[in-house]
Amino acid sequence: MYKAKQMIVMRRDLKMRKGKIAAQAGHACVEAVLMALVRDGRLDDIRVSSSDWITLAPRAEALEKAVFDVASGEMLPAEPPSPLEAWFAAGVAKICVYVDSEEELLALDERAREAGIISALVRDAGYTEFHGEPTYTCLALEPLYPEQVDPLTGDLPLY
Repeated sequence: MYKAKQMIVMRRDLKMRKGKIAAQAGHACVEAVLMALVRDGRLDDIRVSSSDWITLAPRAEALEKAVFDVASGEMLPAEPPSPLEAWFAAGVAKICVYVDSEEELLALDERAREAGIISALVRDAGYTEFHGEPTYTCLALEPLYPEQVDPLTGDLPLY
């Protein structure tokens, strides 16, 4: 079961092709995670495991506070992981919802930023679609726990 989730908000009014939607959403998700890593000073903690899985190394202070669980025989963190740590440790649900206008997308971006939530707003250059006009297509929020993100996106319909 996922503990954190990452919300992707697409503009449905643009009627983008499936490939364009996938490209824009992927761009937004990667940017939001990278922005969260930079904000938290965690870029240097990225590792690639022997199975080619990207992981986030635990912080030294978290290792110092870890406790030994007799039942499992493992060291467990003393504090719950941040949503970003949970994203790397167990994956995260990626949920795609939609709005029907640029105004709605920009308003959501502003509300997220006012709440201190990282929002990666994608503006397509317009070279392949949108008749050469740069166009805001979607945004992705940093990985968050449901109680953090649902007030912003919980009422939006699934794409």
